[in-house]
Amino acid sequence: MSGRTVYHRSRALVASALALAAAAAGLWTGFGGSSPARAAAGVPTPDHVVVVVFENHAYSQVINSSSAPYINSLRAGGANLSQSYAETHPSQPNYFALFSGSTQGITSDSCYTPAFSSAPNLASELIAAGKSWASFNEGLPSQGSTTCSSGRYARKHNPWFGFRNVPTSTAKTFAQFPTDYATLPQVSFVVPDLCSDMHDCSVSTGDTWLKNKLGAYATWARTHNSLLVVTFDEDNRLSGNRIPTVLYGQQVTAGATSSTTYNHYDLLRTLEDMHGLPHAGNAASAKDITGIWTS
Repeated sequence: MSGRTVYHRSRALVASALALAAAAAGLWTGFGGSSPARAAAGVPTPDHVVVVVFENHAYSQVINSSSAPYINSLRAGGANLSQSYAETHPSQPNYFALFSGSTQGITSDSCYTPAFSSAPNLASELIAAGKSWASFNEGLPSQGSTTCSSGRYARKHNPWFGFRNVPTSTAKTFAQFPTDYATLPQVSFVVPDLCSDMHDCSVSTGDTWLKNKLGAYATWARTHNSLLVVTFDEDNRLSGNRIPTVLYGQQVTAGATSSTTYNHYDLLRTLEDMHGLPHAGNAASAKDITGIWTS
């Protein structure tokens, strides 16, 4: 056997061993450095997705309400899911459902023990696929802080701290939300504090907060293959848990309305399928949000 043949065979064996080791760790992205994952058919592949979760208001309290002119401007320029539903009450289990496809046994708003689960979730799937993730949490005392509450900040709206497979360092303060939107992770969750999220303050307060804090991102997303999702954890307990959900971005058909029934698990599956990820929990049996995209 020639020296050249031995050299190439040795390289092949090393490459194979590296691939197997990386795959076992859930980190393989190919020698080119990019993930082989591709979006599922029927959904786009945004460069950046920002999901904002507001609190405790029914569809009729926000959509077409004079108290929410900015959210309704996003609805007019984007897409409205007119039959969007939360999973349960109270708030906290819905956040776990949206993030991990399961309420993870959480039934109250009590402060849970950090890192109690290793179940798959949106962040762990993104990280395993070599993609980027972060949450931006208004009022969080410091990056990675697992405190239960601080002023108007409440951990009950931050499910990522419940998982051992999500680094606490990916939970950032809202002050760390970048002004250069091209540096955003591929998927981000934004959680306003208890006033800005409409829990303790008015719909108008939350609507103004969204315009002031994320309006520039929404405008940028429209021309930079990116997406803003505005949704709610649950309704006001008076409307069958029907909630507002609005999507806005370059690949969203302006003025579109879908009357298909969707829930938190469907939104999670759509976010996963946009990035070619596996499906966490009940997202495996959920459906993609379709009929609102430009292509």
